[in-house]
Formats: sequence, structure tokens, C-alpha cells
Amino acid sequence: MIGRREFITLLGVGAAAAWPIAARGQQPGIPVVGLLLGGTPAADYYRVDAIRRGLTETGYVEGQDVTLEYRWAENQYQRLPALAADLVRRRVAVIAGIGNAAARAAKEATSTIPIVFEIGTDPVSFGLVTSLARPGGNLTGVTFLGGSLAPKQFEILHETASRAAVIGMLENPTNPNAEEVRQEVQAAADALGRKLIVATAVVESDIEQAVTSLVQQRIGALLVRSDVLFNARPKQLVALADRHALPAIYPLHEFPAAGGLMSYGASLRDALRLAGVYIGRVLKGEKTAELPIVQSAKVELVVNLKTAKALGLAMPLPLLGRADEVIE
Repeated sequence: MIGRREFITLLGVGAAAAWPIAARGQQPGIPVVGLLLGGTPAADYYRVDAIRRGLTETGYVEGQDVTLEYRWAENQYQRLPALAADLVRRRVAVIAGIGNAAARAAKEATSTIPIVFEIGTDPVSFGLVTSLARPGGNLTGVTFLGGSLAPKQFEILHETASRAAVIGMLENPTNPNAEEVRQEVQAAADALGRKLIVATAVVESDIEQAVTSLVQQRIGALLVRSDVLFNARPKQLVALADRHALPAIYPLHEFPAAGGLMSYGASLRDALRLAGVYIGRVLKGEKTAELPIVQSAKVELVVNLKTAKALGLAMPLPLLGRADEVIE
């Protein structure tokens, strides 16, 4: 398994398109898989590592049995259609659309090249496939509980910061399911008698101003939505919450590991590993139309007690009892 430091060293600063192995040329007879990702190489190393593990489970090792070509949108979703089209021109054997926007861009780019996606929403309602059991067409893949967990995250945050009459939410409005999730969280806030204020960020430079605007509106706690823009920046977001002494809930384990208060969300590594397995199965000749959609159901609640103490919060015992991991 390649480590984060080695991964970044291989990529080099600013790498945005091809992987070094691909740059040296494809070995004859070895299939090429195009990975379409919305983030950056440095931040999303763990995504690639998890996909590799899944491929290995099916007998494919990068550089030996398969070549991986990478296309990174650098957190700019509008770049994804062009990057997907580039992979189609490359005539790769499979396209892996990692994330909601990447999966949609891949679908719009080709109806013939097999696509394996990894997304955090229902692929039928999202318009990717017609059926979970028999997807039909050239797409199949893995779903995980992503945006659908936001109302539960709000409830957990309310349980933790019960005195917070106003709760802020940070979202990326260009995320394809942003509006739907916002409505669901608003319904949760209404049910609990709490006011919800939403701030948006589209690029990295928006994040600090968005959080500052929420603080100026006197929020008492913060919910950070699951999005490639935020998921790639746990240290920055945790530091902002710490600066303003905000109890916050995040979508991934990486946030409390970086000092955030808590996270509740899917295990992306598990979902991505399963996507890697599906890519391997397609390479072996299985048809996407006949491979049922897999749901990664692994969800984790992680609490950082050290951060809770620094914030002066007494974490509810029932919440601690439900936690999958408590960082002390």
C-alpha cells in the first residue's frame, strides 16, 4: 500500500491529468481504466488507495495487470464534462466516475464505454440507472449514505449542542443534490424548533468567508455537508470551527481525527473499495447492465472527547454509547 507522502511525491505539485505510469505508455494487452475525480491528487490520495485495494481483490495490480489514467477536476465541477470526454477519446476500457458530479459527467460523455460509479445518492432518482437490481445500459456502481445523512447529522448536533437556537450549515451549491438535502435539513430544523442558516462555498477561497458569515449571524453550532470541496479540507474546516469555538459535525472520520468535535457519515474507503472490485469484475467481462447496484451501508459516528472538553461540552452519555469510535 502506498502512503500519502509517497503518493503526493509521485504526483508532483499541480499534477492534474495523467498518472506517471500512463505517461510512460501502456503495455500491450493491458487494459486502461480512466478515473474521473472531482478533487485533487494531494487531498484524494485515500480514494485512489481504496480503489486500488478493490482492484487487487479481483487480481488487478496497477502497472502490472491494469493501467490507471487519472483526470482531476481540482474541485471545479464544471471541468468534469471535458475531462470525461477526454477519457472517451482515450478509448479506455472502463470509466470510474467518483462522486455525484463525476458520475453524471461520465454518463453524459458515453453510452458505450462501461462506467462504474461511486456516489452518495440514489442512482435511480439521480437519473444514472433505471433499476438497482438490473441497471441496464453501460453504468453500474456503488452508493453510500451521503446527503441522506444530513438530517441525522443535524439531529446529532442538536443533541450535542442543545442550547444552540441557531445552527449553521456549510454547503456547496453546485453539488447536484444540494437543494434536495437543504430542504431535508430544513425540515429537521423545523421539527426540532431550531433556526437553520445556510452559507455556501464553491471554491476553497470561499470557505473562510462562508464560515465567518455564519458566525456573524450568531450560529451556535455548525454542520458541514459532505462534498468533495469540504471533504478534502478537514484541517482548514476544523481550524475555523476551533477559532470561533463552534461545536461542529462533519461527514467523515478524517475531521475528528484532525481535531474536530465529531463526524457521522459513510465509510468512503469501504464504498471506494467496492467500486474497485466492480471495476475488476467489468474488466473480467461481466456486463454493467447485469451487475446490481451495491450499497455500502457502513456508517460511523466518531466523537473527539478532547475537543468536547475544550469547548466546555458534556457529551450526552447515550450519544457516546452509540459512537463507533471515541477519541480521547
